[in-house]
Amino acid sequence: MGTIRQVQITFDCAEPERVARFWCEVLGYEVPPAPTGFATWAEFDASLPADRQGAAFACADPSGVGPRLFFQRVPEGKVVKNRVHVDVRVGTGLAGQERLAALEAERDRLIALGASHFQTLYADEYNESCIVMQDVEGNEFCLD
Repeated sequence: MGTIRQVQITFDCAEPERVARFWCEVLGYEVPPAPTGFATWAEFDASLPADRQGAAFACADPSGVGPRLFFQRVPEGKVVKNRVHVDVRVGTGLAGQERLAALEAERDRLIALGASHFQTLYADEYNESCIVMQDVEGNEFCLD
């Protein structure tokens, strides 16, 4: 059997801290403590060369179960659909209208945080309903 490895999911974005803080709210993640010797992340960031300030940010599952999320500034904007996306599992264990109501409630909560509703895909014989969303920089993710 192979070794189990930890996984980090990396997002390319224009504003790493803004996108990271959005995902903290979505997932209940937290920003880890600032590096040793710095009282805050802002203090650490100010210590970097000007071209590296604001270039990266991270957040993590406080329980240690979920993957770390890393956000890195890139010069180009998003152009096409993501090849990999995050699925936020909201309706687990629910069915029918109860499941759809839970998805819609989460959609509304995330819109208030700055997300956009892209498309609702209703259940068919192969798939359950899901709601396709976009984060604060247009990256697609699904509520399912």
